[in-house]
Amino acid sequence: MTWTTFFKIVELRTKIVSVSTFLLATLSTAWLYGELPWVLVVFLLLAVLAIDMGTTAFNSFFDFEKGVDTSGTNQESDKVLVHQRIPTGYALLTALALFAFAAVLGLFLALWKGWPLLVLGGLSLLVGYRYSGGRVPISSTPWGEAFAGFFLGSVLWLVVSFTLAPAGTPSPVWDPQFWGLHFLHSLPSLLFIASILTVNNCCDREGDSAAGRKTLSLLLGPPADLLIVLLPLAAYVLTIALSLGGLLPFPLAFSSLAGLLFTVPLWRGMFQRGFSHQTKGPNMGAVSQTFLAYTLFSTLGWVAGLLLR
Repeated sequence: MTWTTFFKIVELRTKIVSVSTFLLATLSTAWLYGELPWVLVVFLLLAVLAIDMGTTAFNSFFDFEKGVDTSGTNQESDKVLVHQRIPTGYALLTALALFAFAAVLGLFLALWKGWPLLVLGGLSLLVGYRYSGGRVPISSTPWGEAFAGFFLGSVLWLVVSFTLAPAGTPSPVWDPQFWGLHFLHSLPSLLFIASILTVNNCCDREGDSAAGRKTLSLLLGPPADLLIVLLPLAAYVLTIALSLGGLLPFPLAFSSLAGLLFTVPLWRGMFQRGFSHQTKGPNMGAVSQTFLAYTLFSTLGWVAGLLLR
């Protein structure tokens, strides 16, 4: 297996989602506590990427094996199992190796920081497999978007916050205020990530229906398209409200408004194209741009908050 094949199996271009949550959660922790343990930052980033890439490799394997991705219903060139006849075993071995690597790193981090990482990391591995594997994959249910948003947006945020919180933090393991505050900080990312999955599923209705899936986009039909706007809009509004309320850095209110103004034309373009297999490529490109804008403008807001802290 070549590196090119590996990067396409794990869909490296999609790792912006986990990297975004990791980055924003790291900035949130730095803003709250004023310091970061950089050794832990590096080890945790490697573990996060391994889980994310392993999950995508499992997804590539099971979607092909179960007939969700076929040459007739999928036009994405990066689906090498479908379009280049790459042996499916490559994807399965890639997923298992990445999960094993993540498990070793996770055990090391749990021994360093505490048992909550063992629980959260174990759940992340289980959900990463069950998202596309098993008799009834999570991705084939109406809860797929919620699970993806919750784990990539909130659970990952909590893992980062707990791992990077300084040793002097008053016992975060049993502190509801600690978990509640960081969960609140994670909600905009949760909502935005759910919107990305919604675009994907709205474009995949034909293939998902043929494969017997029951995604939220299929159950709701065309009204589900509105979630593509409503979810990220709620993320921006919530960020502005929390900023004005003092729970987030005040500059985030202005950077979020700028991100919202940048995003409106991209939403308009997606709805003009419609949502189908034929428009999936440009629509996923557009929603990726909206997410990159959210990440960039949020990063600017957090950095400004750190400088003014």
